[in-house]
Amino acid sequence: MNKERADELAMFGTALEIADLHPNEISLPEDHHLIVGAMRFHYLDWGGSGTPILFLHGGGLNAHTWDCVAVMLREGYRCIALDQRGHGDSEWSPVLDYRFIAHAGDIEGFIEATRLERPILVGQSMGGLNSLAYATRHSDQMRAMVIVDVSPEVSSSGAERIRAFTATPELDSPEAFLERAVKFNPLRDPAVLRRSLYYNLRQTPVGKWTFKHDQRLRSDEGMRSFSEARVRLASELSSIRCPTLVVRGALSDILTDDAAEKFARSLPDGRWVRVEKSGHNVQGDNPRALLDAMLAFFREAGIS
Repeated sequence: MNKERADELAMFGTALEIADLHPNEISLPEDHHLIVGAMRFHYLDWGGSGTPILFLHGGGLNAHTWDCVAVMLREGYRCIALDQRGHGDSEWSPVLDYRFIAHAGDIEGFIEATRLERPILVGQSMGGLNSLAYATRHSDQMRAMVIVDVSPEVSSSGAERIRAFTATPELDSPEAFLERAVKFNPLRDPAVLRRSLYYNLRQTPVGKWTFKHDQRLRSDEGMRSFSEARVRLASELSSIRCPTLVVRGALSDILTDDAAEKFARSLPDGRWVRVEKSGHNVQGDNPRALLDAMLAFFREAGIS
């Protein structure tokens, strides 16, 4: 094992220890790339067997946000985490197409290419909305869905706070990003934030550091288009027939209890749960409690 891989494994072990998670084996996933349509996508394959789970990260994040959850679930499920277009190590859209319908098409093509039979979709924030967009057309081909801290109705002030952070300009070092991240999310241990940034930063040709995701769609017009798309998505929720769990971080400034309950009631087979000691990024703030909620939901839905 080379030094970089050893360092990754050590950081992962630290993150698991902080989360009080103890998998049978601490190991890293396999990295893969494939072409869907005309774009190249990167994904993490955690292996495992049983019902497949496809994890979809939030905006400004990447597939590694699910590491602590996936390493535990792979003991009973087939776990894959995708870098969505414009994020992580997947390609950026050359025509700035980040609409829900484009993401849903990517998910459809990815599931077909990887032959995931009747998967569970687990999506947080942007990934949750993309999961919903896919499910409005394909819920009959899904076992279940978990939507983490998002709904078509979200707090505009909370969303703006996140946009401001993920639009951070180029900085001189990863340490400068870590300082900002600690202020942005004081719930998270700095060692866990440092690991997250390890996978979420890239160095520019001039030696500066910046986030990996495509920040070109931050215009006022783009935000208006996104809001309109959420309204259309809300009107289609009644077509989603698979069992769905809505998860709210108890300290989230994106999704309120009332909005989570309303969202769950708008789904033909929905329910919701609050995860304590977590904000918007539930999978990073309290992965152990998120796992407990997911496994209870899977049992209730008869999924093994």
